[in-house]
Amino acid sequence: MTTKIPYSKSYTEESSLIALLQSRGLSITDESKAQHYLTHIGYYRLSAYMYPLLCTPKEQHIYKKGSTFDKVMMLYRFDKKLRLLLFNEIEKIEVAVRSAIVKHGCEVTGDTFWMTNPSNFSNPVKFNKTLHLIDDELNHSKEEFITHFKETYSDPYPPAWMLSEILPLGVITNIYSNIKNKKIKKRISQSFNLQIAPFESWMTIVTLTRNACCHHARVWNKAYTIRATMPNQFLRPWITLPTDQLRIYFNMCIIKYFLDIISPGNDMLSKMQSLFAEYPEVDLRALGFPSGNWHDEPLWSTQS
Repeated sequence: MTTKIPYSKSYTEESSLIALLQSRGLSITDESKAQHYLTHIGYYRLSAYMYPLLCTPKEQHIYKKGSTFDKVMMLYRFDKKLRLLLFNEIEKIEVAVRSAIVKHGCEVTGDTFWMTNPSNFSNPVKFNKTLHLIDDELNHSKEEFITHFKETYSDPYPPAWMLSEILPLGVITNIYSNIKNKKIKKRISQSFNLQIAPFESWMTIVTLTRNACCHHARVWNKAYTIRATMPNQFLRPWITLPTDQLRIYFNMCIIKYFLDIISPGNDMLSKMQSLFAEYPEVDLRALGFPSGNWHDEPLWSTQS
């Protein structure tokens, strides 16, 4: 077992950080502008975009020849725009999944309040945790329709279609995974041309990607930890080239798969191509894009 030690690094002023970066070989042509970015963005956040520019072994903290602070900021801006692009597309998936879960849950159970009825769920412990999250959202919600419901009706919880509007996507995904009636789960997953297990897995990945975008976390050059459960067979166009499941490109493929069902003729590909054209220096391999003509893959080349 490794012996842990106390954290001893102290906060360093921006001017000192600039001197340190320059001593390590990072070219900074405009020190005033660099200091501004370090002040308003933070060294720690920017360091994720500096790390790939280091020579091997990276522990020596020496930058590769030609590494510049301008390139660090270029990568930072690209990552920001990529997050905005993905968040915009995920919103469509989120809305559609909420609608499908409400629709099929209400239709099969015949219960307006099925989301808060324990008899509809497999794992009581998981249900109670979810109910606690629902209570928390209801207690903090300022939405007019929730206030109106509380003031008008005696029921302890609003109907499923109201709850679905205020619950985080992660809670919605957890509700789906705990549904007892397989008929409901199957109807929901089939509405997105997936089997139950892949749908649940892919929605977890969509949720994690959404949260990363929402909380301004890096998606460029990041290795994820969750591998997707793959369908036994695909009912719609998918990718064929060898692809790293733990990179953002794979998440983008999942997003595109959903979009082609929810929003046929969507412009996700053209948005991506415009972004890549704006930042030609970005190596798409850092995003997990495969070697070869990825845009010729069935997923990207087939018109929905």
